[in-house]
Amino acid sequence: MNEVVRAKVKKIIFLLIAAVIFGVILFPPVVLFLTSIKTELDALSFPPKWIFKPTLENYTEIFEFSPFARYLLNSFIVASLNTGVVLVLGSFAAYSLARFRFKGADDIAFWILSVRMMPPVAAIIPIYIIMRNLRLLDTPWSLVITYLTFNLPFAVWMMRSFFREIPREIEESALVDGCSIFRSFRSIALPLAAPGLAATGILTFIFSWNEFLFALILTGSKAVTLPVGITGYMKETGINWGYMTAGGALALIPVIVFTILAQKHLVKGLTMGALK
Repeated sequence: MNEVVRAKVKKIIFLLIAAVIFGVILFPPVVLFLTSIKTELDALSFPPKWIFKPTLENYTEIFEFSPFARYLLNSFIVASLNTGVVLVLGSFAAYSLARFRFKGADDIAFWILSVRMMPPVAAIIPIYIIMRNLRLLDTPWSLVITYLTFNLPFAVWMMRSFFREIPREIEESALVDGCSIFRSFRSIALPLAAPGLAATGILTFIFSWNEFLFALILTGSKAVTLPVGITGYMKETGINWGYMTAGGALALIPVIVFTILAQKHLVKGLTMGALK
């Protein structure tokens, strides 16, 4: 009986700890959403009001009185293009490093990872000069190319481990049956590594969607993304908390929906190779 009681007590303690952690994680987005449906007077009240009459004025006004729809579209274009290019190039590079052994393969893999280690702020001035000379400033392509520089190393190292988990014998049998290396990669390796590709794609999309520094420096008015556009509601006359929180709440929706739709593949991808 004592062991049964102790097991129940431990289970209750773990549940309470999980509930506390879950509450801490959810507290910021809940406050963000509640503030977005408050009037300006309620949002600035102290102590904060938890019981109030909700309103959707902030959501309608950011589309009417600011180019929020353009910010949203720019972020979606940049994040989608960057994720697509990263998955295509990263899968080829990762498969090559995982399957073909050649002199300096490990050194190349570490060099790719070292690019990710570099502080982004250290490269902002050279990248700005390059984009200016290419006449790509204030265009989505400047952000796509720049994000590619930092997201591709992450994708290569992540997908490299996924391809390594695929037994070589499956591909070798396909080669014996007459498949080319590219056909084996396309028809066997990619489908088997689909959960890993989904996990990599989701994380890459989130990184691109939330990036602020390069979007601030490389854009001016035409290609402004959501993180930069939302900060535009901070002006000399004060901070429009209603617009900022409404924009922040809307910015969470695509990432949440994307993650929920690919949740099954995301869990498989992040745990791929943990169990044999």
